[in-house]
Amino acid sequence: MKLANPAPLGLTGFGLTTWLLSLVNAGYYDGASVPMVLASAFAFGGTAQFFAGLAELPRGNTFGFVAFCAYGAFWWSFALFVEFFKAGVPAGFVGWWLALWGVFSVFMLFGSFALNRTLQLIFLALVITFFLLAGADLFALPNLKMAGGYFGLLTAALALYLAGAEVINETHGYTVLPIGARPAPTAH
Repeated sequence: MKLANPAPLGLTGFGLTTWLLSLVNAGYYDGASVPMVLASAFAFGGTAQFFAGLAELPRGNTFGFVAFCAYGAFWWSFALFVEFFKAGVPAGFVGWWLALWGVFSVFMLFGSFALNRTLQLIFLALVITFFLLAGADLFALPNLKMAGGYFGLLTAALALYLAGAEVINETHGYTVLPIGARPAPTAH
């Protein structure tokens, strides 16, 4: 029995939610837009992405399981923090949280080296995004937040491209949108 590929769902949840928050971080919208980000973080970035991670288990995909469940939990924790727990958190502490997510993303970047090039670019952009946003909070540098927002938009666009490519390519049965797939190993 062939199982459906859950990655496009997870990538779309990640990409759409990242895009919305990055519009705020880049300065296109202000804090009044955050409730829409939180709704997306709870429902799509968190829940749909986490379920996509769980759906990777029967496929035996450890990378997909860890990535989608972890970043789904990231969006849940972000939404919970902003909505219920942010009052009284010391300045810079959120920066440490973002920096730790950057470190985790470095591990995932190295794991992605065995996968397609588009996924590698997503993780590279995500690492840069997390560290820019961490630096903005740790050192109170608003220009870094804006730069993080722009890298977040790039990350989101790449994730949405890969989600679309995986659906379109699988549906057509051949590569319509290239993702830089790694060639199969050859026997020597």
